[in-house]
Amino acid sequence: MRTRGEATRERILAAAEECFARQGYEATSVAEICQQAGVSKGAFFHHFPTKQEVFLELLERWLADLGENLAALRARARNVPEGLMWMAETAQQVFEMARGKLPIFLEFLSRAARDPRVWQASISPYRRYRAFFTGMIEAGIAEGSLRRVDPEAAANAFLSMAIGLVLQATVDPDGANWGAIAQESVRLFLEGVQQGQAP
Repeated sequence: MRTRGEATRERILAAAEECFARQGYEATSVAEICQQAGVSKGAFFHHFPTKQEVFLELLERWLADLGENLAALRARARNVPEGLMWMAETAQQVFEMARGKLPIFLEFLSRAARDPRVWQASISPYRRYRAFFTGMIEAGIAEGSLRRVDPEAAANAFLSMAIGLVLQATVDPDGANWGAIAQESVRLFLEGVQQGQAP
């Protein structure tokens, strides 16, 4: 059961997410978050020293949820190609989730050049995903389902493709069937790295 303090913290986070999605990170004030959450500024600052801290926690939660889903799909798959295709099949859900969050993240990311803590928070998830997919490629080579390619180069290529698809789906959500395009993109990627395929 949540304590009163935990419940207040969750209300602040939910209110901030709603405010950020509605009007952007920069335009949202602490006062607006407090009003939306129904808490005082004192309560806000008891839990979060700055608006930036709220955003960093939201970002970490969003990415942790995605990471857990990817890891679960990998664990259930019989081999690496199957795991990657299953991930592609869930891409539409990722695009829907990102639709409201990516613009906020990009706005926040513009601060990274001026703030080392923001830069660290922004680059860490990318490095985590790169390590995750590098590990998957290495596992595919070890199990014999993938050719002997440079695992990190292949992971970078895969991640670049994935990030590019998320960006396109966010800026032009009705421009294409992005879920289907994600599946076809992963299939083409696998044609290049699967064992038995031409280099």
